[in-house]
Amino acid sequence: MSMRWFAAISLLVLFMLPVAGLRAQESVDCQSRNYNYTRCDVDWRDARIVRQLSGTQCIRGQNWGIDRRGLWVDRGCGGTFVEAGRRHHRDDDRGYGYEGGWRPEPSWDQRFAISCASQDYQYNFCGVDLGGGGRAYLERQTSGSPCVEGRTWGFNRAGIWVVQGCAGVFTIDRRWR
Repeated sequence: MSMRWFAAISLLVLFMLPVAGLRAQESVDCQSRNYNYTRCDVDWRDARIVRQLSGTQCIRGQNWGIDRRGLWVDRGCGGTFVEAGRRHHRDDDRGYGYEGGWRPEPSWDQRFAISCASQDYQYNFCGVDLGGGGRAYLERQTSGSPCVEGRTWGFNRAGIWVVQGCAGVFTIDRRWR
């Protein structure tokens, strides 16, 4: 009985070792030194700050953000950042993913623009399915009131929210994962 137990544990350890080296970067400290723009290499689609490292408050869209080239900080922002929005999934040839659930056709992933506006400085939600890996970007502000991501506009999987008079044209980068 103990020989079986030893063999089972040995196999488990043997198969787990190669996988451990392939883990994605879990967090990164990214800091703007002397108020200069700094880029930190990550392959994430989205990020969130989990710990402030600087005396300057980090505000997404103003002095930190993430784009196709990675995470960036500016004007004194420094923090510990983690990837946001990653989901565990499995794919197979039947179009299933996310623990066996439905998955749309590849053409579902696309980029398009929508308009969304806060009327009379009131909160407004513009529904559009961004998917689990989707992202929204302010393409063009159409209001006199400022549109600042995380403050007067934001997004989640279900759409874009605007408040305090923010109005604009938003690019939706819709991605299933």
